Amino acid sequence: MLRSKLLLAALSAAALTSACAPVVGQNGFQAIDTKPTDIVAGTDTRESVLTKLGSPSTTSTFESDNVWYYMSQTTEKYTYNRPQVTQRTVTEITFNDAGQVAGVRTLGLEDGDRLAMNSRETPTRGRQLTILEQLLGNVARGQLPRTEEDVPGQRRPD
Repeated sequence: MLRSKLLLAALSAAALTSACAPVVGQNGFQAIDTKPTDIVAGTDTRESVLTKLGSPSTTSTFESDNVWYYMSQTTEKYTYNRPQVTQRTVTEITFNDAGQVAGVRTLGLEDGDRLAMNSRETPTRGRQLTILEQLLGNVARGQLPRTEEDVPGQRRPD
């Protein structure tokens, strides 16, 4: 009897501690053979970067041929909580006009800025309609009977 209680307590403790382990998620660029930090400025070209790393996660908006980005992040989620980003890596590879790597820069999670969402709304002109005005607004707005003064294809003032 004592042995079964001890066994039950040990199994319960093991189950409770395993429930505290986070679910780890990897998103974005996954380095397989070569890491983005292995790219050397001045010796590598666009073709060698494509061969080593594959296509970039994204390119620059204004200089899409000259700046490539490889992004990845790791998240951890505990039971019912929201996932928390624990690690983020953004590698920026800049090319010169000849197609050679001009610079490699790696940014981490600490380099990013947290932006607060602005929940204010832009005011619109006009007045707010009540629910009753919205429901009954189209009543009596039906088409008037045609007269001789109507020109086909033109809108009548109602």
